[in-house]
Amino acid sequence: MTDELFLSFEEHPERGQQRRRHAVDDNRGRNNKKKKKKKKRGRGRSFLALFLTLFLLGGLAGGAYLGYDKIKNFLVTPDYTSAATSAEVEVTIKEGSAGLDMAKALKAQDVIKSEQAFIEAWEKNPDAKKIQPGLYKLRVQISAADAITMLLDTKNRLVKGILIAEGLSTFKIYKLLAEKLGIPEADFKAAAKDPIGLGVPAWWFKREDGKKESRSIEGFLFPDTYEFPKNVTAKSALAMMVERFMKVTGDMGYADAAAKLNISPYQALIVASLAQAEAGNADDLGKVARVSYNRVFSEKAVAEIGTCHCLQFDVTVNYSREMAGKKAVHSSELTQAELTDAKNPYNRNAKGLPPTPINNPGKKALEGAADPPKGDWIYFVAIDKEGHSAFSATHTQFCKDNQTAVKNGALERSSC
Repeated sequence: MTDELFLSFEEHPERGQQRRRHAVDDNRGRNNKKKKKKKKRGRGRSFLALFLTLFLLGGLAGGAYLGYDKIKNFLVTPDYTSAATSAEVEVTIKEGSAGLDMAKALKAQDVIKSEQAFIEAWEKNPDAKKIQPGLYKLRVQISAADAITMLLDTKNRLVKGILIAEGLSTFKIYKLLAEKLGIPEADFKAAAKDPIGLGVPAWWFKREDGKKESRSIEGFLFPDTYEFPKNVTAKSALAMMVERFMKVTGDMGYADAAAKLNISPYQALIVASLAQAEAGNADDLGKVARVSYNRVFSEKAVAEIGTCHCLQFDVTVNYSREMAGKKAVHSSELTQAELTDAKNPYNRNAKGLPPTPINNPGKKALEGAADPPKGDWIYFVAIDKEGHSAFSATHTQFCKDNQTAVKNGALERSSC
């Protein structure tokens, strides 16, 4: 009992318990006050968070609406309804145009609202691939589907095609175009003086035989059916034909094919024109090209013929007549002096290939010159009325073929 006197106030059992009770009660009071304050603060923060959330959601919704309004044209392909206007324009569909090419041409003239709309309509219409090149009169601001329908209707084409046959010289082409288009021949001749200006690259005129370049448009006016626009000029008409030539020969890989023959593309073009003039049948174009190469480049041919590296083709002389403004005539009407005129680079005995092509060859003639069949032929003669020729490597066989030609009525008399 006495020891309790020596305990501190806090250490006394009863007072310590009392002290702890007061402390606990005080703490509970403080905690309750804090909880009440936290609840009040919590309610305020919750309201603020809710307000901010609603505000942000509203902003996002508004932004999304505005964004959708701006990009909806990207989600839906822009297209006209065909009810806006009755105004008309003229549109040219070029040769070889694909769906996208047509779409660009139509979009540029405001016929359609978007290229994509035309492509989608093209894919849905199986007849779209039947659309022909040419000049069309179409309404502006129409649906892509209606644009295709109008292009398929031949009544909307403004001009009829002009056929340029294979093997025509430039002089014959000028005359034909002048008659069909109502443009003076002199305009075509003037435009033709600048082949490079018409679209022929300068490298096309290079040669591998040492002969001087002769920049003529002859050979570059590709034979085909053309639909010229109403406002066509002599220059633009010839440029269209040159463009067709460049596309055809480009697709063929003509320059690379010529390189394999160790000649320039221009030399191959000259040979193609010779084959076009000499072959009586399309099946023989490649063989005539081979004869031309053999006569000019083969030493065996020189030994057989007994002359220089000469073609000895009458057609080159006839071309020189056209250049001089004269009419081409049958070989039997050409005089010996005319055939062998040393002043004429197109004469029968001129060494090597002539200075230029002698006409405008077609695709098959170009192919024959670019990839001729192998053979040692240096002679040929038509042996039937269909124009098929017999080819030979010796004069003896050539004479026999002449007899066959006379027998079949393809030749009046033997040239041997």
